[in-house]
Amino acid sequence: MTLLAFGMDSAARAQVDPHFSQYFIQPMNVNPALTGAIEGDYRVSAIWRSQYANSLTTEGISAEKTTNKNANFGFNLVNQTTSDKSYSFTNGYLSFAYTGVRFGKNEDHFLVMAMQCGFISRKFDITKMQFGSQWISGTGFNPSNNSNEVFLQPSMTSFDAGAGIVYYDASPNQSVNFFGGFSAFHITTPTDPFLSGGEKERLDVRYSVHAGVRIIASDLVSIVPTLIYMKEGDAEEKMAGAYFQLYANESTDLMFGAYYRLNDAISPYAGLFYKGLTFGLSYDVDASNKSLAGSKGNSVELSISFVGKGKSGMNTSKFYCPRF
Repeated sequence: MTLLAFGMDSAARAQVDPHFSQYFIQPMNVNPALTGAIEGDYRVSAIWRSQYANSLTTEGISAEKTTNKNANFGFNLVNQTTSDKSYSFTNGYLSFAYTGVRFGKNEDHFLVMAMQCGFISRKFDITKMQFGSQWISGTGFNPSNNSNEVFLQPSMTSFDAGAGIVYYDASPNQSVNFFGGFSAFHITTPTDPFLSGGEKERLDVRYSVHAGVRIIASDLVSIVPTLIYMKEGDAEEKMAGAYFQLYANESTDLMFGAYYRLNDAISPYAGLFYKGLTFGLSYDVDASNKSLAGSKGNSVELSISFVGKGKSGMNTSKFYCPRF
């Protein structure tokens, strides 16, 4: 699987989607065809991200369910807010993945197609924002001063949809398994009046191409190199890296690795898997010459997820990938 974050080019039009470096906790934000791509019957996850000296926080929750009826289902919700609560970004989606396309001698090769639909909501609270006209030389900020700013539509909620396709090799008892996919988000190009103040301004479609391979180096070690390319309007992101998965015993794995987001950041990651629970910690170290208000934009993420088996004990096909 891939690990990603959304790096922006300073000359590009801003990308609006919230993001996580630990993408595998919110895989449906990368590709809806990853819904239910787990070695289990269901997964529930939560993640928290803080960046820019805690001036921006992002939380995400998700749930996925596999079935033996060639279908997986999922739900994910992401909320991003500024520290002063002057701006919030929320999106939520339901995903459906069709897993019935299989080929190969033992039908161990899968081609999964998926759709997702939901909402995208953005909101400004002008009462919690500060403008230049409210600052007075020698005295500082005075909230009683008129900002002279007018927000004709301070909030916006729109229908949104996406689609994706994923290939993965689920052949057991082999040392190399490939996986990869392509997805498109905002295919309905929802209206976004905040971009330029015009009702006709719309969000660009976000495209994602991702690929990777799981290599079983020994009975105790797996290596997972991955890469991803994403593009939304004029903004694009390129990221590559790898992590190691160490099998401590039948119920415990240790994970560690690092990824480089071109012209943006280095993201080391460490995780612990124990009896279905995965705890993760990552820290994006700024590796660019860009800064925010004179300080580096480092960020930290904490995550937890649980993959379990249902009481039915149904035999779902394994996604031969990392434990996540």
